[in-house]
Amino acid sequence: MKLPALAVSLMFAFGAVNAAAAAPAPWAAPVKPFVWENATVYFLLTDRFNNGNPDNDHAYGRMDDAAKLRGFMGGDFAGITAKIKEGYFRELGVTALWITPPVEQIHAGTDEGTGKSYGFHGYWARDFTAIDANLGTEEELRTLVDTAHANGLRVLFDVVLNHTGPVTDADPVWPADWVRLGPTCTYKDARTTIECTLVKNLPDIRTDSDKPVALPPGLASKWKKEGRYEREVKELDAFFKRTGYPRAPRYYLAKWHADWVRKYGIDGFRADTVKHTEPGVWKDLKKVASSAFEDWKKANPSKKLGDTPFYMTAEVYNYGIHHARAFDLGGLTVDYPAQGFDSMINFAMKTDAVESYEKLFSAYSQALQGPMKGTSVLNYLSSHDDGEPYDPLRQRPYETANKLLLAPGAAQIYYGDETARLLKIEGAEGDATLRSFMNWDELASNAQRGLNRVADVREHWAKLGRFRQAHPAVGAGVHRMIQHYPYTFKRTWEKGDVTDRVVVALGLPLDKPTAVLVSGVFMDGQTVRDWYSGKTAVVKGGKVQFDARNSVVLIGQE
Repeated sequence: MKLPALAVSLMFAFGAVNAAAAAPAPWAAPVKPFVWENATVYFLLTDRFNNGNPDNDHAYGRMDDAAKLRGFMGGDFAGITAKIKEGYFRELGVTALWITPPVEQIHAGTDEGTGKSYGFHGYWARDFTAIDANLGTEEELRTLVDTAHANGLRVLFDVVLNHTGPVTDADPVWPADWVRLGPTCTYKDARTTIECTLVKNLPDIRTDSDKPVALPPGLASKWKKEGRYEREVKELDAFFKRTGYPRAPRYYLAKWHADWVRKYGIDGFRADTVKHTEPGVWKDLKKVASSAFEDWKKANPSKKLGDTPFYMTAEVYNYGIHHARAFDLGGLTVDYPAQGFDSMINFAMKTDAVESYEKLFSAYSQALQGPMKGTSVLNYLSSHDDGEPYDPLRQRPYETANKLLLAPGAAQIYYGDETARLLKIEGAEGDATLRSFMNWDELASNAQRGLNRVADVREHWAKLGRFRQAHPAVGAGVHRMIQHYPYTFKRTWEKGDVTDRVVVALGLPLDKPTAVLVSGVFMDGQTVRDWYSGKTAVVKGGKVQFDARNSVVLIGQE
């Protein structure tokens, strides 16, 4: 085996950090205005991230009898809040947190063919108006959101309009005017993608219907036992009177999801299973949630993070940036951004990432500045349900960081991307293998992962993340290559009277400092900063050279 040659290749091609160089501490620097097109979104499964309150680990009679990685493991709101306070996300340059649905899940477990599973992931709702007790309380959720906002972090909720949780002995099916139980989707065309259940025993909400429906009896009975039936009904009556919407299932759901926005100031939604509902459903949700967000901002002027409008990003399975604004469902082509979405999750990046930096970056910039002008994508390289992530064994963590965090568009870090958390777990079946608990112990011990160490990998991600946070040009700017070797490019972003310019060089030699070409971006005599080493230098002769020996240079204005 040619390990030495492989190690050298990794360092040069993927921008590995110089092991001999001391990691500089983050520094204070002016940060340009936040724009969602440049957001760095940290996506975590609440139950799998950090256990801040062991007292809530077992709720509703749930047991530790699930198949591997298919039961609740203790992560909660208190655990996320603790990591915010520790500065974990700030050090990574993260600007938004995306958390899985926090609503009350089915109480029992069920087997979909991969072993007994519980709703730890949040996508099996039993009551859209209540918090799942395994994750914490409403007060703990409020503390999480308030703490996030106080630390400059926006919060996205994952929302599901497509289905309830599976039916079990403890979790009865909703009435027939609320859900359909078949047929199972075959995905041959739009009808067999929308008017169907995703899998067997996953009731499909009748988002197609305008027929007024009464509250599900089980839900009404639950609310009465909890002493909140009258309040909930009064709020529903007021909502339907104010909006004029029919009392159809999708409008109940819009109201219930918008309530979280109005209560806590949730900044946006990640919409689940979007292509499995009628497209117009989401425009209504966006309208109702946006109104709730404006109400919250007016009521909480000291807590809001600027006047950014309510944000929504869409999970349309298999959507890629090349689809731009025309996704074919089979006999129905949909412009999803026109349905209320500010961005689309880009499923294509995991395969596009095999290309060279320049081919990847230039293609994405051309798409975003051309056919997708006015909207954006949320890029990712691994996620909770993509069985073919870019680097499941974490053999190329530096390259992964470079391509994800330096690509045009917003970036989604999946929890543990930055710590080389393994995505292949022995004994776990299906998507469970993607959902192991966050590897805090490995990070603390700087454990070895292949040719790299976990804490060193995280520091590389953090340097790129802080650079993105300070410079909207990275994700939102226009990309242009400056030279092939060392590979150098510039990004330029303008909004109103604000301009941001950066230059990035990758694959620099490690044996000596290298001058980087910045002509046309920064002027001679101008002092600029390398966000990778933390050093400053003055531009001379259209070039700048920093007293550092790293294969990555991230240049912005001082």
